[in-house]
Amino acid sequence: MSNRFTVILAAGQGTRMKSKLYKVLHPVCGRAMVDHVLTQVEATQPQQIVTVIGCGAQQVQQLLQQRTQYAVQAQQLGTAHAVLQSESLLGTKQGTTLVISGDTPLFTAATLQKLFTYHEQQQALATVLTAQAPDPFGYGRVIRDDHDQVQKIVEQKDATPQEQAVREINTGVYCFDNQALFHYLHLVRNDNAQHEYYLPDVIELMRKDQQTVAAFQMANFEESLGVNDQAALAQATALMQLRINQQHMANGVTLIDPQHTMIDIDVTIGADTLIEAGVTLKGKTQIGANCEITQGSRITDSIIADQVRIESSCLEKAVMQEGSDIGPNSHLRPQTEIGPQVHIGNFCEIKKSQIGARTKIGHLSYVGDATLGSDINVGCGVVFVNYDGVQKWHSEVGDHTFIGSNSNIVAPVKIADHAFVAAGSTITADISQHDLAIARARQVNKPDYWSRLPLAKDSDWQ
Repeated sequence: MSNRFTVILAAGQGTRMKSKLYKVLHPVCGRAMVDHVLTQVEATQPQQIVTVIGCGAQQVQQLLQQRTQYAVQAQQLGTAHAVLQSESLLGTKQGTTLVISGDTPLFTAATLQKLFTYHEQQQALATVLTAQAPDPFGYGRVIRDDHDQVQKIVEQKDATPQEQAVREINTGVYCFDNQALFHYLHLVRNDNAQHEYYLPDVIELMRKDQQTVAAFQMANFEESLGVNDQAALAQATALMQLRINQQHMANGVTLIDPQHTMIDIDVTIGADTLIEAGVTLKGKTQIGANCEITQGSRITDSIIADQVRIESSCLEKAVMQEGSDIGPNSHLRPQTEIGPQVHIGNFCEIKKSQIGARTKIGHLSYVGDATLGSDINVGCGVVFVNYDGVQKWHSEVGDHTFIGSNSNIVAPVKIADHAFVAAGSTITADISQHDLAIARARQVNKPDYWSRLPLAKDSDWQ
């Protein structure tokens, strides 16, 4: 096996996306398109990877960091011109260079590995990765001679009617003898409809010199999808999502409706977890085994242990430990950790708080900036008042404490173990162990108050 190198083309603006975000940075199932490409390239273990950047160069570098070297294409003058910008890094090397676009997120390492292997077996100067397209419109056509050898690749705008009828398309991925690649790049001209330097013209130049040019036809056309507009982005996302969901199901996850379940590529899920339709799992979320996540839940960058039930709720950068449950219609905000066997009921919001084992927060309550111990009962409508208009304050509640409904815990306060808060209280001071705190006005009943009202003499009100 020869030395292997890769050039990733990621310099274009992507004007057809109609977006301020540069094309290769658009996400597909949780990763930017160019990140998908680089990840698959890395799996083929090349000696050197060069990413050609231009528009959005700084953002691409911030994303990919040191995983690749960079070459800059200051002016977008075509794909051949783009590859030529990597000459200072690769031009003198001996080996095979893979060229791939950063807007093709569906290619797999397995396909790229097959291309490398086929190219080396054929001892070709260049090998084109091709596919049979159901509708080839917009793609460059692979034109073969009478001996089935690649003669040239012609772009849609430059193709004759006969050439446009060809269904074998150029996927935009190539393997080249590295030194030959840079030799022929200097010979490419821009006398075409777009006045650009096309990389496929290298193939025609090699053929004119009677060099061996091979073509490897991949089995799955959909893998070659290039993203140039929002419609193609949606199509790529759907295909990637199907691939991700099929892998989870192969691993023992039950997806009730895979077509309507959105799971990012870096999400992990344990076996025997059941996920209903309309669930969205984003970022680097980790979900354990034997969990149940019901319709409408949205979970982002959170850690879910085994045997957790999430019913139609939203979690952001939160942790739920084993056997806990939440919902319906509740919200865990960042830096929240729910302990084992904790119950969070409906219409609750927990923010930057730690909830101890077996504590119950039944419904319609807000807990913010607080540490709650174990075996606590939090009644309906309890509010931890953590913000004074200037800064946030922290509260602590001890184990086995009872907080009655409609109470306000005005931070900062400390409530000791085995304490009681009477319903309807507004707590502004610490509570000692075993104490009952009542902080509300005493009820006063005014006898026969009705008779004092003018309405009392109106027969309609008798």
